[in-house]
Amino acid sequence: MAHELLNVRIDGAIAHVELHRPEKRNALNNALIEALDAAFASFGDEVRAVTLSASGGHFCAGLDLAENSVRSSIEVLRTSQRWHQVFQRIQFSDKPVIAVMQGGVIGGGLELALAAHVRIAEADAFFQLPEAQRGIFVGGGASVRLARVIGADRMTEMMLTGRKYSAADGHRLGLAHYLAEPGGGRPMAAELAAQVAANARLSNWAAINAVARIQDMSMSEGLFTESLTAALTQSSQDASEGMKAFLNGGRSPERGQG
Repeated sequence: MAHELLNVRIDGAIAHVELHRPEKRNALNNALIEALDAAFASFGDEVRAVTLSASGGHFCAGLDLAENSVRSSIEVLRTSQRWHQVFQRIQFSDKPVIAVMQGGVIGGGLELALAAHVRIAEADAFFQLPEAQRGIFVGGGASVRLARVIGADRMTEMMLTGRKYSAADGHRLGLAHYLAEPGGGRPMAAELAAQVAANARLSNWAAINAVARIQDMSMSEGLFTESLTAALTQSSQDASEGMKAFLNGGRSPERGQG
C-alpha cells in the first residue's frame, strides 16, 4: 500500500509500516494520523505482527505545530480524541506491534511509540516531552500510557523541565525494551515480529488486550478476568497442540488459528 506520508509493505505474515515525512522529522499531522488508521484497519488475518518505523534520522518529532498552532478549543479536543482512537486501534488489536525508534522520539512521537507492544531504541534515540515549553499539554495518551511506564511523578518532572532522556535512560525506565546500534533496529524488529507471529493468535490477542485492562481493575476483578482469559485461551486447539508438542519435546505450532 502506497501513501505519500506512509510506506506499508507486507512480507508474509509481517506488515512493515514506515512513517514517511523525513523533511518534517515525521511530525504527526491529521493526514498522517488518518493514514496510520487506514493502514492498521486494512490488515486482515494474514497479518500476524507489525513493525512500526520511520524514515530519515528521527522516529517522530510529535505534533506538527505548523498545522496545529492556531485552533479553537473544540478543534484541539477533537484532534486529541482522534489520536486516542487511532492509538487505541494500534494497541488493542490482535497483532503485536514492534516499534523501532531512532533520533527524536518527542511528544506525540513518544505517545505513538507507547501504543506499540515491543519497543526497540537505536543508540541515537532520545525521548522528550517539550509541551510545557510550547504552552500546550499532551493530547495523544501520554498522561495514561507514559505515566504507567515511568510513573506520574517522573512524567510531571519530564514535562516541566523538558528533560531529554537518552536511549540508555529510556531502556532503563522502560520506554524501550531493547537497545540496538544505529541501523540495527529494523533487523531486530523483523526477527522479533517473526517470533511473535508464530504464537497462537488467541494468545497474542489475550496478552495485548487482557493485561492492560486488568491493570485498570481491582484485584478481585483482575483475578477473575485473568481466570476467564486463561480458560478461553487454554481451551483452544492451538493450546492443546502446543502443550502436546511441548510434552513430547517438540515446538509449539507456528501458524495456529487460535
